[in-house]
Amino acid sequence: MSRRLVVEADGGSRGNPGPAGYGAVVKDAFTGEVLAEVAEAIGHATNNVAEYRGLIAGLRAAAGIDPAARVEVRMDSKLVVEQMSGRWKIKHPDMIPLALQAREAASGLGSVSYGWVPRDRNAHADRLANEAMDAAARGETWTRRAEPEESEPDPEPAAPAGPSVGATRTPTVTLLLRHGETPLSIEKRFAGASDVPLTDTGVEQARAAAQALKGRGVDAVVTSPLARCQATAAEVAAATGAPVRVEEGFREADFGEWEGLTFAEVRERWPEQMNAWLADPSVAPPGGESFEQVARRVRIALDKLKVRHRHQTVLVVSHVTPIKLLLRDALQAPMSSLYRMHLDTSSLSRIDWYDDGPAVVRSLNDTHHLPPA
Repeated sequence: MSRRLVVEADGGSRGNPGPAGYGAVVKDAFTGEVLAEVAEAIGHATNNVAEYRGLIAGLRAAAGIDPAARVEVRMDSKLVVEQMSGRWKIKHPDMIPLALQAREAASGLGSVSYGWVPRDRNAHADRLANEAMDAAARGETWTRRAEPEESEPDPEPAAPAGPSVGATRTPTVTLLLRHGETPLSIEKRFAGASDVPLTDTGVEQARAAAQALKGRGVDAVVTSPLARCQATAAEVAAATGAPVRVEEGFREADFGEWEGLTFAEVRERWPEQMNAWLADPSVAPPGGESFEQVARRVRIALDKLKVRHRHQTVLVVSHVTPIKLLLRDALQAPMSSLYRMHLDTSSLSRIDWYDDGPAVVRSLNDTHHLPPA
């Protein structure tokens, strides 16, 4: 399983622009152990330039520790977080090359997600940045203290890993809802990138799921961009009042030339490719995506969800493959486990994700809310 790291970064200047510096710290996400500290006095610059420089340095330090790590970046600069998350455009010409450097540094890691935190939760990086700014004002370079102050503890220090301990803490809860019935699901045909609608029965299934979720305390709904999921999510939003956000990473696998065909039809036309696909998660259908490719984007989508909705209950409206991959990830099971799970249309599953590492699968393929077939 990929190592998880936290990068906390900050930067600033005395005068904006003025004597500037940045600071960044890399921590183990599970234990809170400080793995690296970096800071630099960068002369005369603006706050935003210094903040970007801090982000770049933190990402590079994380890559030096484990280039395959899944990294959560925490900054108190809303500008940098929103721009790096792709929600705000980068208009200032001085920021564009810095953002490109940050993206290049992030591309060398397993995955990177960005989250805003208030300044008091970014105290370690803020201290380093202030030390660097002080050094810049004196015309000096920043040097590490001989006996650095003990790092600020996380607001919720990690407990020893284990489900029995994790269960006493507040998790981020994901309720995983497969979309309702479609014309292709009735006939058990491959439906990945195909943007098929719900059937009338599928709409009724979505409404039944929405009613079952009314009392579950859903804080937000995150949905695949495909129409069958967005229609299902709309029913839940209407029943719960929860806001809806589309997440590209939770779309179904693209089955390429197999789209719209049954398993038997694919077996008849592509027997060797089918056998290879079933045996190796790195093999993709002709013109489609492999399970490994889908797993990477699903993990990134999950990382973003856990940053945006930490300790909340989130309904994820998605498809068979992404939901199975999330369950597999929580169970730390091999890829072959995907063939050992069954998910009905409009079924619900639940995973609790704890900050200290363990994840707990609470339910799988729950269909009690649906009328008998």
